[in-house]
Amino acid sequence: MSLFWIPLLPLIGTLVPLFTERFGRSACAWFTAMLPALSLFLVLQAVPQIFAGETLQQTFSWIPALGLELSFRLDGLALLFLLLILGIGLLIILYARYYLSPQDSMARFYAYLILFMTSMVGIVTSNNLLQLWMFWELTSISSFLLISFWHHKSEARKGARMALTVTGAGGLALLAGLLLVAHIVGSYDLSVVLASGDTLREHAAYPVALILVLLGAFTKSAQFPFHFWLPHAMSAPTPVSAYLHSATMVKAGIFLLARFYPVLSGTELWFLTVSLTGLATLLLGAYIALFKHDLKGLLAYSTVSHLGLITLLLGMDTELAAVAAVFHIINHATFKASLFMAAGIIDHESGSRDMRKLNGLWHYMPHTATLAMVAAASMAGVPLLNGFLSKEMFFAETLHQVALGSLSWMVPVLATLAGIFAVAYSMRFIHDVFFNGEPIDLPKTPHEPPRYMKIPVEILVTLCLLLGIFPGFIVGGLLESASSAVLAGNVPEYSLSIWHGFNLPLLMSIIALAGGLMIYYNRRHLYQFQAQFPETDAKLVFERIIQQMVRTARSIHDFLENGSLQRYMFLLLLFALVLMAGPLMDLNTTAGLRPHLPIDAVEITAAVLLCLSALATVVWHRKRMISLLTLSVVGLIVSITFARFSAPDLALTQLSVEVVTVILLMLALFFLPQKTPKESSPKRVVRDLGIAAMLGGIIGTINYALMTRPLHSISDFFLANSKTGGGGTNVVNVILVDFRGFDTLGEITVLGIAALGIYKLIVRMRLYMPAGDESGRAWASDRHPMMLAVISQSLLPLALLVSVYIFLRGHNLPGGGFIAGLVTSVALVQQYVAHGVDWIKERLKVNYQWLIASGVLIATLTGMGSWVFDRPFLTSWFDYFSLPWIGEFELASAMLFDLGVYLTVVGATLLILANLGKLTTNHRPTLPESE
Repeated sequence: MSLFWIPLLPLIGTLVPLFTERFGRSACAWFTAMLPALSLFLVLQAVPQIFAGETLQQTFSWIPALGLELSFRLDGLALLFLLLILGIGLLIILYARYYLSPQDSMARFYAYLILFMTSMVGIVTSNNLLQLWMFWELTSISSFLLISFWHHKSEARKGARMALTVTGAGGLALLAGLLLVAHIVGSYDLSVVLASGDTLREHAAYPVALILVLLGAFTKSAQFPFHFWLPHAMSAPTPVSAYLHSATMVKAGIFLLARFYPVLSGTELWFLTVSLTGLATLLLGAYIALFKHDLKGLLAYSTVSHLGLITLLLGMDTELAAVAAVFHIINHATFKASLFMAAGIIDHESGSRDMRKLNGLWHYMPHTATLAMVAAASMAGVPLLNGFLSKEMFFAETLHQVALGSLSWMVPVLATLAGIFAVAYSMRFIHDVFFNGEPIDLPKTPHEPPRYMKIPVEILVTLCLLLGIFPGFIVGGLLESASSAVLAGNVPEYSLSIWHGFNLPLLMSIIALAGGLMIYYNRRHLYQFQAQFPETDAKLVFERIIQQMVRTARSIHDFLENGSLQRYMFLLLLFALVLMAGPLMDLNTTAGLRPHLPIDAVEITAAVLLCLSALATVVWHRKRMISLLTLSVVGLIVSITFARFSAPDLALTQLSVEVVTVILLMLALFFLPQKTPKESSPKRVVRDLGIAAMLGGIIGTINYALMTRPLHSISDFFLANSKTGGGGTNVVNVILVDFRGFDTLGEITVLGIAALGIYKLIVRMRLYMPAGDESGRAWASDRHPMMLAVISQSLLPLALLVSVYIFLRGHNLPGGGFIAGLVTSVALVQQYVAHGVDWIKERLKVNYQWLIASGVLIATLTGMGSWVFDRPFLTSWFDYFSLPWIGEFELASAMLFDLGVYLTVVGATLLILANLGKLTTNHRPTLPESE
């Protein structure tokens, strides 16, 4: 069996509802359930192997050098969670078919639900830490979509934001923790990590890694003090609450604790952090649940309490406690999912969730009432129900821990107190909703739901009964295999018998039952006590904190982003100055041992011209045309410098870019004032000069230190492998189209997107054309002089021939698609300048947008062509051929890739420049008809 299909089938299933909703709501539900059901079938096929003690693994290599791979693992713990995720998920799909109203988009709901199911399946089957984290974050995103499904409601939007903020922040902490764990162990492979417990616990960074991982688990599983988000997520539709917040999402943190139990537990820090957090959550959730009037609110806080119970068991650091935790995971999922669905039925058929109004529903919906009461009794820990068995095991384990020394007696006492509260809020759920008089001011008369809406609840309640009466027969093998995965095979002896005789755990259960009933029937005094304390709405507190953060961010933004380019540059350069100056202070001597190159008169002249041109650009920056000319001199000197120091490709590229840039700036500056006013005060000028001088000195120091030291870089690899690996002697071009071809593909894609973005910005723009220059002289009436037109037209074939020559020689000599594209662009832009837009439009019928698309497509298809030969993406091919009268020549697939670069550069450059030149002409670019 391929483990890859277990998460893949639900992932494909996210698309099914979008195409099947048109066939009706029932058909949409059944089609949606097909692929998760098939995934569950594959899981069930592996049950005999898992029960036999095997661990199934499957890995698909992705980027092995970075530890990135698709790796899946199926053991007892993963099997347990898969059965819960897929099994309860299928019941939720059936239940939601009848819960959602005709106004709700069933396709959207099911798509979100299956996406969440996929992410949970991915978490529990991942065998790679980074892959686990990716699915972990996907649960946060998909749960955000589900919680905010009724986005027209303010509480749904706020609850979703709160859940995403808390769990997302925890996810970032988890990522840091997993990276640290992988660093300590030396692998991202979960199997390697689980076998390296001693290495991890003995490392100095273990406490940091543990806290970070626990933060991820605690935020996801709503542990104190992060418990506040879960009750406010109840604004989601009830199927979401039944699935995410009882059986799956909140169990993700519990799964993480159980998964890493073999390697992170066993230390004092683990016990204190996990057990105390679980104990606080257990008590707080149970106590608050007593006072909630909203039906789902009570169940939400009871969920918080039971999650704390499981966390406490995992924190006790004993083998039997871990077994009890696994057992309670099963039991809690069954009775809590059924309770949420029962609450949804009550809300759906009565129109209210307020327990102060929901009275006497036994007379109106006896079938639903019976199911809900059995599930609530299981939640309370009543004998012969599954909740009783795991709670007995929990009570027993609290008696056998001594980690708190002489204060250890407090753990069983507080556990019993939590059991008392659980019985009390369960009794309140039963009595206040189904008895206690008649309904009060309900929006509609309660009645039983459609038959099939009750089937998921009936199945889960039946499981509560069967698990309570025949626990060994129903889940014995599953519990054994899951506990073995948690304890790394060291499963202690334990008993799932219903009766263990008269003992202290039984006495604690009796006290919990009696105490809970007593508290409920005397609840008036407890309510009066609680009324003394002001009620805090966590949602309002969270929103207040978020708004304060927004105000703080806005004030910082307003301080920094004040519209002054000078301030931006000042802060950026000052920041760079601080970062670079520090390390240089630790450098004892700037000069290295590398001998200096000789300097001749040509180099001195070029350096002086470069400095003078740069200074002239700064001094005359308010005279735009003059500063543009001096700036072009700077670019020319830089190009010559590249050529002087054996970088002809860079020289050609720089020279071509300079020409295109000057034309672009001339077109842009034409519509700006010819002069700019003096705005800088003398004080600011001095400040800026000081910053510039210090930064220039530091940059010069860094350059000098680098140039006088031996430099060994990756370029040695490219020089050695350019001919043999890429088939070309022009190392620069081989790097661009072969070794780093993926980077080049990304760059031309960005270039094309930028050109299209600029085109969309200026396509409808109409700008005022100045009537004269800065002195008031009118522009010449002859915009296109005959001499310029004749010369440019004569130069066009020569320029295109040079462009083709540069393109063809680029693989072995200076040149290539990028330079050739710029040369072609300059030649064609020259025609626009000499003849005008209308003249060119009649003769050059080229769609530059399609040219960009064709270039990117050719480059991409060239890379994909290597897949046909079972080679990695963008692997190039080359060979040598001979023809009569021509001789030997080389053909390389990289030339096709370079052709894509050429077309993209030509299309992007002309799309920008040609359209800038049209802004004040009679010709207006026309949009496609679809726009």
